[in-house]
Amino acid sequence: MQIEPIAHIHTDFPTKFGVPRQSGLASELTSTIVFAPAYRNPDCLRGIADFSHLWLIWEFDKVAGAGWSPTVLPPKLGGKTRVGVFATRSPFRPNPLGLSCVQLLRTELHTKDGPVLYVAGADLVDGTPIYDIKPYIPFADCHPDATGGWIEDAPWQELDIEFPQALQEMVPSTKLPGLVEVLRQDPRRAGSKHEPNRIYHLAYAGLDISFTVDGARLTVAAVNLAQD
Repeated sequence: MQIEPIAHIHTDFPTKFGVPRQSGLASELTSTIVFAPAYRNPDCLRGIADFSHLWLIWEFDKVAGAGWSPTVLPPKLGGKTRVGVFATRSPFRPNPLGLSCVQLLRTELHTKDGPVLYVAGADLVDGTPIYDIKPYIPFADCHPDATGGWIEDAPWQELDIEFPQALQEMVPSTKLPGLVEVLRQDPRRAGSKHEPNRIYHLAYAGLDISFTVDGARLTVAAVNLAQD
């Protein structure tokens, strides 16, 4: 079977560094989905506005062709414990496909780019190809009694953020809440070494966000325009 992208998503992340580890974790992040010319018929989206959430099926295109292994060393387990590739969401898989659940904010059917979907909570790099879109159906897709396997052995932790007001004012007001969510969730690789003097750089919404991390505290050091 051969498949082709039906759309591409446009997000504030030109690289994978800082992209939320799962969809929905940073609900303030907004993105747009623009359809390929062959799929810009508004009839394709008839009824979609009645759904609050959507499933996106997409490609890890930045690692396509990189190969895969039957087992994976998840960073959340310290990179020392192997689990099966199908028990993870690693991008290195036989078919590098991703699955994300996003909130549908609104639709615009008649733009210069054809129909456009505005969504929140995506965990994708800018320009990621989308292969299919399906509605999230609460009575079938929501499982309150579900268990989280090995993920539950690696509890989720958020950082305390020190973000000087003067630096916050350098970020567009519509982009600031999403940035704070991303920083709070620690953009670094899980299990990173304690390097309190190291300066990290996050490319976000056309900006270069410099920060340090000391223990459970992340401090924003500078906000600059990103270099082309």
